[in-house]
Amino acid sequence: MYGGGADEELLAEALHPYPDGLLVTTKVGVARSGPSGEWRLDGRPVVLCDQVEQALRRLRVERLELLQLHRVDPETSLADQLGALRHLQAEGKIGRIGLSEVTVDELRQAGEIVDLASVQNRYNLLDREHEPVLAACEEAGSRSCRGVLSPGGNPARGPGSPQWRPSSKPRRRRSRSPGSSTTRRSSSRPGTARVDYLEENLAAERLQLTRAHRERLDQIPDLAQGTPSYR
Repeated sequence: MYGGGADEELLAEALHPYPDGLLVTTKVGVARSGPSGEWRLDGRPVVLCDQVEQALRRLRVERLELLQLHRVDPETSLADQLGALRHLQAEGKIGRIGLSEVTVDELRQAGEIVDLASVQNRYNLLDREHEPVLAACEEAGSRSCRGVLSPGGNPARGPGSPQWRPSSKPRRRRSRSPGSSTTRRSSSRPGTARVDYLEENLAAERLQLTRAHRERLDQIPDLAQGTPSYR
């Protein structure tokens, strides 16, 4: 999906041979299979298997240590989609399997088919829709949820857009951005499109938020009234 696979080729050019301890992950499940060749969800087993083979070739690896399904394709049974990935896992072409933008019910169904290593849902200071999924992940031990309003992106403008700024935020001595506070959740995996955003995300690991700070952050959705401002 990302550049028709060009991102995987660029990653390999930049980092291959990959250093020890580096986890390279990619996704499948979106293809140019619409009526006019447009991108659409496509979880048919034949498509998923082909995309895995292409990813292996472009990334120059024999095994994808973590493979995530972009989205659950509503036109293909979840059992067929995950069954294909489970088959590839048995062949040694996939190490771990993850999902993106799933509901608690889909998470439960998927857990009955495969062992899940990650769940990547949108979660941030304003958007708490997937709080039940986050709770289910933490309970199950799956710890990967993406806060798209973390530094580097926002749902209105996309990755690399101007950083979101709420009407109220912690003092700078505590955090350079609201998104970096989101990374303090044990399950967050913030997006990053610029070096300074990356530095903020890394700095968040050193933040020690008090209960008062967390309560203030939880008030942001009401303060913003669902309308983020941009700079």
